[in-house]
Amino acid sequence: MLPVVAIVGRPNVGKSTLFNALTRTRDALVADLPGVTRDRHYGVCRLGARPFVLVDTGGLSGERIDIDELTEKQVQLAIDEACACVLLVDAREGLLPQDRAILDRLRRAGKPVLLAVNKTDGIDAQAALAEFATLGVAATFAIAAAHARGLDALLAATQPLLPPDAEADALTEDDDAAGIRVAIVGRPNVGKSTLVNRLLGEERVVVSDIAGTTRDSIHVPLERDGRQYVLIDTAGVRRRGRVDDALEKFSVIKTLQSIAAAQVAAVMLDAGEGVTDQDLALIGQVLEAGRALVIVANKWDGLEQYDRERCKAGLERKLDFVAWAKIVFLSAKHGSGLRELMRAIDSAGTAASRKLGTSDLTRSLEKAVAAHQPPLVRGHSPKLRFAHPGGENPPTIVIHGTRTKHIADSYRRYLENFFRKRYKLEGTPIRIEFREGENPYAGKRNVLTDSQQRKRRRMLRHVRGR
Repeated sequence: MLPVVAIVGRPNVGKSTLFNALTRTRDALVADLPGVTRDRHYGVCRLGARPFVLVDTGGLSGERIDIDELTEKQVQLAIDEACACVLLVDAREGLLPQDRAILDRLRRAGKPVLLAVNKTDGIDAQAALAEFATLGVAATFAIAAAHARGLDALLAATQPLLPPDAEADALTEDDDAAGIRVAIVGRPNVGKSTLVNRLLGEERVVVSDIAGTTRDSIHVPLERDGRQYVLIDTAGVRRRGRVDDALEKFSVIKTLQSIAAAQVAAVMLDAGEGVTDQDLALIGQVLEAGRALVIVANKWDGLEQYDRERCKAGLERKLDFVAWAKIVFLSAKHGSGLRELMRAIDSAGTAASRKLGTSDLTRSLEKAVAAHQPPLVRGHSPKLRFAHPGGENPPTIVIHGTRTKHIADSYRRYLENFFRKRYKLEGTPIRIEFREGENPYAGKRNVLTDSQQRKRRRMLRHVRGR
């Protein structure tokens, strides 16, 4: 396991900017607003001699109301698991009482502290350092996280604070390294973060009744029944017409990026409300990205028998276009239905990454064509000659033949259903690409010989004489 270093500080001092600069990513959402980050965000910093896990935390505002209190708990968990902490302060705002309070908390936790004075670009750095010298932190550095200035000295001071027994080459903390990536998406306040916490068995992400609590996409590794997963808790997506805030627009973009980066997308909806237009739009985004799909109907425990039957009927009617997707009914709050959910995710992930062979696909294509011929195109039947795999996630089948440009969509759906049933590709979309061979005689004129021209003239005279 890699050692952990946490970045803590007041809101809007540049913690997420420093996190992105040290991890060389854009994983953390950055905006010129206080309180953007609420959950713990993990990444691996490989810039120094020894890699370590960096934790981006929410700002400690000192207030204990609503989201601020929940964010403070997440920060405390990051401090407890860290071997060292970077206290980030704002040089332009100067030393504030809240900075002293945060430093006292770190000292009571017994953690080594590095003081990073951010936003020193364009001002006298030495004067800024002199102001924060009253905190009594020996390791104080002037940095500009937005421009990646002063980070080398900060990294050099971090290396001696790492535990000597840590394995420098154990990069298992990189959450994109292994496991099925599962993006949990849905409208605001349908229970996505609650589901993540229930699967992990801990308060890993902030959960609140306030819609829009999650703003960033949080990657969380999970091991369950001997299998590895990476859960991606995403921000809730509302209808485009209701999204006015710039920060919410960035959150929606991060959610769409998480769908594209995942292997399986679990679209979560409220069973009491049924399928809304926004749920259908999110499912459309998943299909456009070509990701495996699992429908999760949450808050199932609070419904009466009549409401449950009505919900099932509505799901079957409105989700007929993704009838191949598994529908799981669960309660994230109480933990019922989690086993069925993980089974559906495993099945969809396996189907999406299944490898197909050229010879077997060609034989299957011949059987499909023999059972049902493609419709005629201008009086001629298209010829489908052979098929071969074109990729995974989603499974792509490339079919070569003639007159394939005019094949009807209904026949394409017939082939999709045939291959899905034959190879048991449940839970994942199938893409079929038709490719037409080039006509070697296209654009070439058939020049007649002298003998052929004489025969043609004799034939024309004979026809006219009749």
